[in-house]
Parts: sequence; structure tokens; C-alpha cells
Amino acid sequence: MGMTFTEYNNLVNNGSTIMKKDSALDKQVAGTHYKSMAIQPVEFITKNSIGFLEGNIIKYVCRHHAKNGVDDIRKAIHYCELLLETKYGENK
Repeated sequence: MGMTFTEYNNLVNNGSTIMKKDSALDKQVAGTHYKSMAIQPVEFITKNSIGFLEGNIIKYVCRHHAKNGVDDIRKAIHYCELLLETKYGENK
């Protein structure tokens, strides 16, 4: 099982805590499909200023094996299609 965000933060920052001890990243509502990841999708998405559509693609691809399987892959594909249509003007 992965470490908490606080544990990761302490490891990376040589024990100096940047985030509050009770970070929202240490808590997950309904399930553990993100908590077992070394870096949660929300951390990656936020730190890289990734947009809504791209962020959802990352989220669904990262969690498919631990949550909804093929349904999450279909959701990721749907968000890819939305991105192609809204950003690049491509329709099926």
C-alpha cells in the first residue's frame, strides 16, 4: 500500500512539513482507489495546472484497475473525444 501525502511530503522535504498534518489528500471519501497510489491524480493535475478534460482523462486511466475497470476506460475515451472536439474541432 502507498504512503500518505503527509508521509510523502515529509520524505521529500527532509522532515519539514509544508502541508498541514491533516491534509485533505490524506483522506478519501468512498474507497481506497487513490490512496494506494504513490502520487494521487489530483496532486499531479494540480501541480501541473492541467485542465478539466485532461485531468479527467488522467483520473480515469489511473484508477481503472482499482475501481470501475472498462467503464473507467470508456469514460477516459469519452473525455478524449470531448477534448478533440472542443479544442481541435474534430468530430467523429
